[in-house]
Amino acid sequence: MIGQTVTHYRVVSKLGAGGMGVVYEAEDTRLGRRVALKFLPAALAQDTSSLQRFQREARAASALNHPSICTVHSIEEHESQHFIVMELLEGQTLAAMLAAGPLELGQLLDLAIQIADALESAHGKGIVHRDLKPANIFVSSRGQAKILDFGLAKIGTPREVSEDTGGVTMARADQLTKAGSTMGTVSYMSPEQARGQLTDARTDLFSLGAVIFEMATGSRPFPGESSAVVFEGILNREPAAVNVMNPRLPAELNRIIGRALEKDRNFRYQTASDMKADMLRLKRDLDSGSGRAPAASGASREPARAAEKSVAVLYLENLSGVKEDEYLRDGVTEDIITELSKIKGLKIFSRPTVLAYRDKQVTPAQIGQQLGAAYVLGGSLRRAGTRLRINAQLVDTHTDFPVWSERYDREMQDVFELQDEIARKIAEALRITLTRQEEEALAAKPTENLQAYDLYLRGKSYARRLTRQDLEFALQMFENAVSVDSGFALAHAAIANACAQYHYHYEREKKWLDRAVAASQRASALSKNTPEVLVAEGWILYAEGKYDQASRCVRQAIDRKADCEGAYYLLGRTLFAAGRYQEVVDIAEDGIAASGEDYNVYVPITNALGALGKGEARTAFVQRRTQFFEAHLKKIPEDARARVLLANDYAEVGRSEDAKREVSLAMALRPNEATVLYNAACLFCHLDQKADAMDALRRAWEAGFKDPSWTRRDPDLEKLHGDPEFERLYPATE
Repeated sequence: MIGQTVTHYRVVSKLGAGGMGVVYEAEDTRLGRRVALKFLPAALAQDTSSLQRFQREARAASALNHPSICTVHSIEEHESQHFIVMELLEGQTLAAMLAAGPLELGQLLDLAIQIADALESAHGKGIVHRDLKPANIFVSSRGQAKILDFGLAKIGTPREVSEDTGGVTMARADQLTKAGSTMGTVSYMSPEQARGQLTDARTDLFSLGAVIFEMATGSRPFPGESSAVVFEGILNREPAAVNVMNPRLPAELNRIIGRALEKDRNFRYQTASDMKADMLRLKRDLDSGSGRAPAASGASREPARAAEKSVAVLYLENLSGVKEDEYLRDGVTEDIITELSKIKGLKIFSRPTVLAYRDKQVTPAQIGQQLGAAYVLGGSLRRAGTRLRINAQLVDTHTDFPVWSERYDREMQDVFELQDEIARKIAEALRITLTRQEEEALAAKPTENLQAYDLYLRGKSYARRLTRQDLEFALQMFENAVSVDSGFALAHAAIANACAQYHYHYEREKKWLDRAVAASQRASALSKNTPEVLVAEGWILYAEGKYDQASRCVRQAIDRKADCEGAYYLLGRTLFAAGRYQEVVDIAEDGIAASGEDYNVYVPITNALGALGKGEARTAFVQRRTQFFEAHLKKIPEDARARVLLANDYAEVGRSEDAKREVSLAMALRPNEATVLYNAACLFCHLDQKADAMDALRRAWEAGFKDPSWTRRDPDLEKLHGDPEFERLYPATE
C-alpha cells in the first residue's frame, strides 16, 4: 500500500503487522500531520467477530483521553477496507525492551506508575482492557508508556467494572481469545480468565502485576512450554519472589507484585488507584533514601524456607531405547511419587504437574523456579532381561548440588523394595523421621508378583485410548495379571472399569456389566474404598444410567486421590449426562490439572461449554485442546481416537482440509470403531455434511454406541435433531 492514498491519508511506510491488523505510517493531507493507520486484513473483515473486535478497539480507545493511552482519532472504511487512524508513536514495545533483559528499578517504577494511572482512567470510564501484556504497551523515545490494542476490551459503566456482584454484567473470559491467539496472552491471564469466570477491573491489575514481574526479572511469573503448564501455574502456583531472584530489588516491590498476583481477586488490589499509590510511595522512599533493598538472607529467603521440603519427582529417562519400556518407566516413576506422597513431612508435586517435563531437557534450577520446588528427584531406568538398573539423584534447586544419589542394579522382582528404599533415603536425606504408620504404608505393596505388576502397567497404557481394540487388549492384560496374583486389588478394579466402559461404548449386553460388578466386588473385598476401586464402581453406576450416584462415588475417589486415573473424566461425563453443564465447567481446570495425559477429560468440558452457549469460551478451549492433541499424536500417531478429536477441533476453527485429512486417517486406523465413528459424525456436522454425519452416527450405533442421553445433549449433533433416523436410533428420554 506504500505510496497509495486512502481517502485523505497518503501511506508512507509499513510499521508492522499482527494477527488483527497491519500498521502503516501515513500523512494526513488535510491536517498536515503524520498518523498511524491500522488496517483490518481483508480476510478478517469478512468475519463478524473479528470486525466487531476491531471496532471495539477503536471505540474503547477513542473514549479515553490519557497521555499513557494511544490516541485514536477515528475509525473509517474505504472501498471495503476498514482502518483505524491513530497517533503515530516513535519508540518500541515493552516486549522489545524486555528482550534485552530486566529494567532498572527507576525506569520500571516510572513505567508501572504510568500504566496504573492509565488503567485508573480507563476503569473510571467503564473500560477493562483484558489483554494487558508487554506487546500491548509501547514506550516512546521520551520514556512515555502508551497502552495499545483495546480489541478485547469490555466496555460498560464504571460500576460494572468495579463491583463483583451477580447483578451486573461483566466480561467473561469466553470473549478473550480467538484461534491463533499467542502464548503471550495466556501468560498474563488472571485466574478468573483462565477459569472462564466473570472478569472486572481487578483482572487488569493481575495482568499488570505479571508485567511488572517481567520488568523486574526478565522472566514471566508463570513460565511454561505449553499453555497447559502456564494455566496450571496461574491457577495453582505462587511465583518466585522477585527480591530472591534479584536481591537488589526492595522487598516492598515484591509485596506490591505479590498483592497484584493474588489468585483470589478479593485479596488483590481492588483499584488501580491503590496499586499506583503503593508504587508512588515506594518511588518516594527510594528517592529519599529510606527504601531499602533486602539482605541476601533473612526475609528474602522466606519463600524458599517455606518450601524447603517440597520435591518434584521427574520422570525417569528410559535408557533401554525400547519404546515398549516406556510404560514401565512411567509406572515406576508414578509409584515413586505415590510412595513419597505417603510421607506427611514432604510436599510432593502431583503426577500431572511433573508430566509436562517428561523427556524435556530441564535443569533443577529451572524446575525450582517454575514449580517452586526446593528439590528435584531425577534419574534414569534401563531394563535388560530380568535386570533393572535405576540411577536416582536428589538435587537442591537453589544450589544445584545433589544431596543424595544412588545407583541400583537389581532383579526386576525387587522393584517394590527399590521404590520403598528410594522413599526412605529421601526422607533420611531431608532429616524427616517416619512415623510407624508411614513405615507401614511404605512397606505395603500393590502386589507381591512382579509379572502381575508388569501386566497391569501395560494394560493401563492402552485402556485410556478407549477404542474397542485397545480396551480388549487392556482387559486381556488385567485378566492375565489377576490370574498370576488373584489378590491384586488394582487389577480387579481395572477389569471392572474396562468391562463397564466396554458395555457402555460397544456391547450393551448384560454379561459385561455382570463381569464388571463381579470384579468390582472382588476389588472392594481386597481393598475397600481405594480410589481406583471407587472409580470402577462409578463406571458401573454410570453405565446403568445412575448419574447422581456415579458422581458421588467418583467424588469420593477424587477426595482420596485427586489424580486417580480417569476420575475427572468420569465425573465430567456423569455431570454432563445429568444436564449439569455449569458444574462440568466449574471442575474443568482441576480436572485438566489432575488428568495429565488422559485427554478424555477434555471431551465433556468442550461439550458443556457448547451446551451452555459459551461459543467464544469453547473456541478458546478448543484451541488449547488442539495444542494438546497435536503434541500427543507426535508421540502416539496410531491413536485414532485422539486423531478424530483433533479433526473436530480443526473443523471448529475453520481448518476444514486439515479436519478432513485427520478424520480420514482416524477412520483408516479404526474403520469400525464406535467412538471414532461417533466423533466423525460430529465433525461432518461441523462441515455441514448432514448425510455423511447421519451415516457415521448410524454406523457408530451399529458398532455399539447407543446412549441417547449423551447423544441428544451433544451440541455438535444438534443439526441432526429431527432427522427420522436420528430420532429412531436415539429417541428422547425422560
